Amino acid sequence: MDIKSSQKLVEEANNSIETIGPKEVKKLMEKNEITLIDVRDIRELWRDGTIENSKHIPRGMLEFWLDPNSSYYQENKIKDTKKMVFFCAMGFRSALATKTLVDMGFKNVANAEGGFDALKNVGLKVTKKEKK
Repeated sequence: MDIKSSQKLVEEANNSIETIGPKEVKKLMEKNEITLIDVRDIRELWRDGTIENSKHIPRGMLEFWLDPNSSYYQENKIKDTKKMVFFCAMGFRSALATKTLVDMGFKNVANAEGGFDALKNVGLKVTKKEKK
């Protein structure tokens, strides 16, 4: 079976989307110029926490929650958002998420390079995500 690898998909996505380094993400967050969106699985948030003031949109629901024509549309998820900057654990899923939104027609989207770990390492505050 000859398929395109996930690595190749991420590489292609990164070549066609805006990527913002973790230090710049921190500056933009401090100036309140972006909305950070965590696309990791809820179990990752429960285990590791998330970046303070980020929103959670799981990767598997992204297209549906952000499509006004979908029965799953969640207007409150993007209401009052600024430029949306996506992150996952290491930046791979969020690269694919960002590319998908660009393909859907979203303009003001970017990927956070290095993901959650890189954002933690530049000093963005991590908060616990409680199970409801």
